[in-house]
Amino acid sequence: MCGISGLINWGDRGTLAAMNHVQAHRGPDDHGVWEHKFPDGSYIGLGSQRLAILDLSSAGHMPMENEEGSVCITHNGEIYNFAALRRELEGKGYRFRSTTDTEVILRLYEEEGVDCVKRLEGMFAFAICDLRSAMPSVFMARDHFGIKPLYYVERGHRFAFASEIKALLQVPGVAGEMDDQSLNQYLAFLWVPDPNTMFRGIFKIPAGHCAIFSRDQLRLMKYWDLSFPAESASFPRSEDELAVEVRERFRAGVNRHLVSDVPVGAFLSAGVDSSSILAMMAQSARQPVRTYTITYPKQHRVGETALDDPEVASRFAKALGCEHHELIVEPQVADLMPKLIWHMDEPTADPAIIAAYLVCREASKSARVLLSGIGGDELFAGYRKYVAHYWRQAYRRIPGSLRKGIDDSLLRLPGLRGSRLKGYARLAKKMARSAHLKPIEAFVRDCTYLDDSQRTAIYTSALRSELSGMDGAIQHQAAFQQSEGTDWLNQMLYADLKIFMPSLNLAYNDKMSMASSVEVRVPFLDREFAEFVAGSVPPSLKLKGKLLPETKYIFRKAMKDMLPREILRQPKAGFGAPVDYWLAHDMKEMVDDLLSERQVKKRGLFQPGMVSRLVHEHRQGKEDWSMQIWQFVTLELWMQTFLDQSRRVDRLPELATA
Repeated sequence: MCGISGLINWGDRGTLAAMNHVQAHRGPDDHGVWEHKFPDGSYIGLGSQRLAILDLSSAGHMPMENEEGSVCITHNGEIYNFAALRRELEGKGYRFRSTTDTEVILRLYEEEGVDCVKRLEGMFAFAICDLRSAMPSVFMARDHFGIKPLYYVERGHRFAFASEIKALLQVPGVAGEMDDQSLNQYLAFLWVPDPNTMFRGIFKIPAGHCAIFSRDQLRLMKYWDLSFPAESASFPRSEDELAVEVRERFRAGVNRHLVSDVPVGAFLSAGVDSSSILAMMAQSARQPVRTYTITYPKQHRVGETALDDPEVASRFAKALGCEHHELIVEPQVADLMPKLIWHMDEPTADPAIIAAYLVCREASKSARVLLSGIGGDELFAGYRKYVAHYWRQAYRRIPGSLRKGIDDSLLRLPGLRGSRLKGYARLAKKMARSAHLKPIEAFVRDCTYLDDSQRTAIYTSALRSELSGMDGAIQHQAAFQQSEGTDWLNQMLYADLKIFMPSLNLAYNDKMSMASSVEVRVPFLDREFAEFVAGSVPPSLKLKGKLLPETKYIFRKAMKDMLPREILRQPKAGFGAPVDYWLAHDMKEMVDDLLSERQVKKRGLFQPGMVSRLVHEHRQGKEDWSMQIWQFVTLELWMQTFLDQSRRVDRLPELATA
């Protein structure tokens, strides 16, 4: 895993060195700069910060050139089929100086050109400078699912790219400016959907896309997409046959993700996904697998989506003979937040980033590679929002007048902080707000934390006027249009695989793991496995039943002989965080400072009285506005870090000592 960067007709070696420096946490083992100056004054430079996972020797130094110096690569990620590709290339006469996957990409590009990306299995973001023709070019690619990030800025004939936005802010003339349309999406979803970012003029190369910068312009191309069968498709395999094949294909996918020259460990939340990965790892491991679980003191966890019983994880790890690490934390959240926001680059208001960072920080003491269960919910329908569609269908059968009375009663429910009923109240309110909407609108509404009317009410008149008519769900609309004609469940899964997963889950796992120089791999997103599940598993076996459905049905059945009953029946829980508790206790003073009337008015974005109302109603227990308040706190800290201090983003904020 590494941090990469590059410049075309922009900056110089000193700029590349600064871009490397600000990304040093991504690759503390080695760093390098390569550049080429042309007689006409044109310039191309590549940079790298290396975290050595394969071939720990200096032979893996990057940027890496071919013998003639005519092709050079900088690469972030892992290619799991590199050994097979290497053997093929050796058979064609290519000779290798290292045992890295990076050199395999370089040689494969020499052999096949831009089509090389179609042969790669893994997670990657790379750039290759090709000087072999009269018109030099830079070829860039991002992996199939968007596991690894690749940001860029284009200004006419000038171009810059990097693994992190803060590296782009080292480029002369690139300043931290907020994009208002992205702000609107952030307040809706907690994050900004790809390919946009919160920074005006800075974008991501989308997942499954590659790009060529040549002749002073960028050309984006899609090289892969996940496809689902038509709604009328038949599925020939029996349920039992399918369960066996799912298990064996999953086993093969996990094994492909174990290639490494350094120790490999695993996240363990005791949910089905992480436990299944661990079960497969334990069967292949030659020594005890290192596992890592995080939890919080019991009083913090009541009513939250954090892990309820860490003993489940501990028992399972012990049964498999693992070297288990359990982290019980009471983090100094107010001190930790600025550091995490600096690492994230963009405001990301999912508190799961805290747990992800703390687990990776602990794991970095004994492991450099961790396997994560990200992707299992999107492939096998594990989220409650998929079930909500079928609940809405049943709910709409209630006569309208009666339903209105129920809706009004549900919307008046208090926040229920500290109660196990809190989650059910939140779900009931979502149902009341979305039950009357069309399917796509209802899905988007269930993913929304502040709806259109709520955001409009909070904005100042100037911002409200500027954002008038802008569709915050434009990426969702495009995803549903792309998957039209497939089963509705598969359409929802496709939307999350293309938007929610890369923009949030994969983004924060990359940034939080790299903050501690740890590589996180995601076996559920093994391309071969994901394509099989999408194309061969009927929707009715992902979500079994309608009113009281079983999520991930076929995957649970596939793993029933490998997982204990208490895990198979464990309610969904991940590495969440007790935000509601923190806002009411540890972060109360911080909220009052960051969201004071004076500070909100100074920003000129929101009406101070509306923000104060959210805080007041939350503290009084009238409404659970915890996630919305977390959004505003995160946004204010982000503005202080990247907008107010745009000249200082080359180092961690002074407060970030936790």
